[in-house]
Amino acid sequence: MSDSKGDRLIERMARVIARRTSRRSLLTRLGAILVAAPVFPLLPVSRALAAPKPPKPPLTDFERNAQSKDPTKCDYWRHCAIDGVICGCCGGGIHTCPPGSEPSPTAWIGTCLNPDDGRSYLIAYRDCCGKSICTADKSCMCDGTDREMPVYRPQGDNDIIWCFGQSSMSYHCSTAALIGQAT
Repeated sequence: MSDSKGDRLIERMARVIARRTSRRSLLTRLGAILVAAPVFPLLPVSRALAAPKPPKPPLTDFERNAQSKDPTKCDYWRHCAIDGVICGCCGGGIHTCPPGSEPSPTAWIGTCLNPDDGRSYLIAYRDCCGKSICTADKSCMCDGTDREMPVYRPQGDNDIIWCFGQSSMSYHCSTAALIGQAT
């Protein structure tokens, strides 16, 4: 049987390695390679920069018209998913209930775009309960449906009165507390 060129080349390289190294040094090098191999994926490699960034979703109507100056208006950027009367119009604040009412123990969540810095933030909308509905000006009655979730995802549904677990189920107004930046 004739030897191919590839066989002769591999045999020649094996003989050169055998002449220049001992079995122990070969096993030492092979062991070092096997031990070091799993470490290579841990090296700081810029994998995140190599992946293409997903395109940003287009701005919603609310995001295009949102303002950041007056929190008692429905077009205030934090009110993208609020539904009800703004507590700031009823003697409370953007994240505090008016005197005589108490915050619900549960909330619904929205993600709103801040027009000043272009970042999205998680907002917790909490109903204030225990008093009859606030009779503020009609401009304080908001129905933000920006990215509203369906009823089968209740944590994002703003049509539910969230006064569960309070001494009174009477709805008064809604707050919009900033939780943190959305990723």
